[in-house]
Amino acid sequence: MRTFIIAEAGVNHNGDIHTAKRLIDAAAHSGADAVKFQTFDAKSLVCQHAPKAEYQTHDSGQAESQFEMLQKLQLDSEVHKELLDYCGDKGILFMSTAFDLGSIDFLQKLGLELFKIPSGEITNLPYLRKIGGLGKKIIVSTGMADLGEIEAALRVLTDAGTRKKDITVLHCSTEYPTPVEDVNLKAMLTIRDAFKVRIGYSDHTIGIEVAVAAVAMGAAVIEKHFTLDINMPGPDHRASLEPDELAAMIKAIRNIERALGSGIKIPSPSELKNKATARKSIVASRNIHKGEILTEETITSKRPGTGISPMEWDRVLGNVALKDFEADALIEI
Repeated sequence: MRTFIIAEAGVNHNGDIHTAKRLIDAAAHSGADAVKFQTFDAKSLVCQHAPKAEYQTHDSGQAESQFEMLQKLQLDSEVHKELLDYCGDKGILFMSTAFDLGSIDFLQKLGLELFKIPSGEITNLPYLRKIGGLGKKIIVSTGMADLGEIEAALRVLTDAGTRKKDITVLHCSTEYPTPVEDVNLKAMLTIRDAFKVRIGYSDHTIGIEVAVAAVAMGAAVIEKHFTLDINMPGPDHRASLEPDELAAMIKAIRNIERALGSGIKIPSPSELKNKATARKSIVASRNIHKGEILTEETITSKRPGTGISPMEWDRVLGNVALKDFEADALIEI
């Protein structure tokens, strides 16, 4: 199964369309399946004096409100359309996460067939009901959520009309960056087993190893923030990969997919040539004369494995030597 990899540009464009296009270029070059932005109207998303999250204060401190920060980062409708077209030219899927009801309508009109629900909206009933009513494929992140909240959100989405088979649930931790000890990657499997849904992982850790491990554990979707430069100003750059790291993560994931294989335990084509070299055959442990009885003292097992297998040991014992055998000669009966 091929993992669907979302390169999360988010707001790492810093409100600049040229930077956004460079992010699309980097995502396409890395081999990602999709590049995802964020669609919101700051006035509809956050109260004007709402404080920023701790991680959001890293670059601009507490003086600037979350509303003021987001106003600088929102993209207008014409920019969205231009980025959508640019993604088409680059051969990568355009995605964006809607953070308010009006943005859901806008992305629907823009023609998106895949909708991403962010962790912060998993307890937003009107939001969930609106997306669930679109009848589209949905990816939902579950940062900060427990199983009961995930169950409730899935119920809203399916009751609104979305088929369960069209929903992928991403395990996630909403901390930027996420400490490795807080990842709890096995919870992804708990979600799979509890709700019988496709699963994935939205990764906010530093580095690439946790995302790669998630694929080895069965993630169908991986989402990972990336940026052009982690030293750029903005709330998410510090917990993002740079382009070369994104490419390395995707290469590692594709290698893991190849390594997982079919699950059928048979010799691989590359190892068959070593079978005769590595396995053993029944051979004479000393010179054996024609007519001698083959016993535990006269035979042994050694490489190469081109003769009678040692698994046939009991069948060989007690036979009469049909000819002379020199020591180390392959036994024939």
